[in-house]
This record gives sequence, C-alpha cells and structure tokens, in this order.
Amino acid sequence: MIILLSGNSCTGKTLMSQKLLEKYHIPYLSIDHLKMGLFRGDKNCGFTPLDSTEVISEKLWPIIKGIILTNIENEQNLIIEGCYLLPQHVKEIESAYPDKIITVFLGFSTKYIKENFLNITKFRNAIENRNYPEGRTIDEFINEHVECRIKCLEHGMMYFEIDQDYEEEIKKVYDYIDLKMLQKEASR
Repeated sequence: MIILLSGNSCTGKTLMSQKLLEKYHIPYLSIDHLKMGLFRGDKNCGFTPLDSTEVISEKLWPIIKGIILTNIENEQNLIIEGCYLLPQHVKEIESAYPDKIITVFLGFSTKYIKENFLNITKFRNAIENRNYPEGRTIDEFINEHVECRIKCLEHGMMYFEIDQDYEEEIKKVYDYIDLKMLQKEASR
C-alpha cells in the first residue's frame, strides 16, 4: 500500500507519517529530504529550496512517481509525505492504481488560521527541527490553504480541513486511513 500525505506546510503531515509508521510498520519518505538531497548533491538540479512549491513539484514529480511505481511493482508499502504532492499529479497516479494508493490532503480553514496562527507555526517543529523562522504572513498562509483546497476539489482529491479543534478533527483523517487500510486488506 502507498499512502500519500499532502497539503500545505505545518498541517502535521510529518507527525502523521511518523504515527502511521509506528502503527502499520510502513516506512515513510519525506519529500523535503528528497528535495534537499537533490539540491545539495547537484546545485544544477533545476530548482533551489527557495523556489515555489509548483516549480519544485514539477521537478520532483517524475522521481516521486518512479518511486511510487517501483514500490507498487515490488508490492512494497511506503508512506510519502510532503507539500510537493500536487493534486493533479496525485490524481493521475491514483486513477491508474486506485487499489494500491490512499491519498490524503490536509489543510486549515481561514477561520482556524486566523484564530491559531501562532500555535500553527509554534508546532511546526513537532517532528523535525526547522532552524529558520516562519517567513509567511498570515495572509500568505491563508491564501496557500485556500488555493490547495480549491485544487483538491477541482481534482476530486480527499481533502480534510481542520476548522475548530485540531486533535479532534485530525482523528477523522486517521480513521479514514484505517478504514481504507482495512478495505484494502479485506480485498486481498
């Protein structure tokens, strides 16, 4: 099974990946690590870490797609997480392998961001230490989440939006993944 976790940064994708690893014993790949490994290994890789999500996504997608296809062909499980999984790319591969992929996009509502922006940025280091300050304004953060939601809806992707209580609402995402894992197991 391939589990793809995407959405905007600071939504808890890496923490969720770690928890899913512990529950299902499925390793995970952080696309941020792939991005930085490629950039540090070859400064002429076609992007810099400061480029837009879209630019980096377009450069990384062929590699990520290859990793997904290799794992499917080898019948191996993998969780891939990162904001560089764009809805249009994920839809393409999910449509081709619907019984092999579980996809989840995470986001925050505008209301939630306005009420919790400081806490959102405070907890961005829950799993990994980001040694740089949050550079986005609250308005930029809101716009990114609105754009992600719109793109997910346009491409029919499973989108979970945190609106009031993060802990309560994120349980719905875990429940969804658990249900899909059970369904996949039952169909074998």
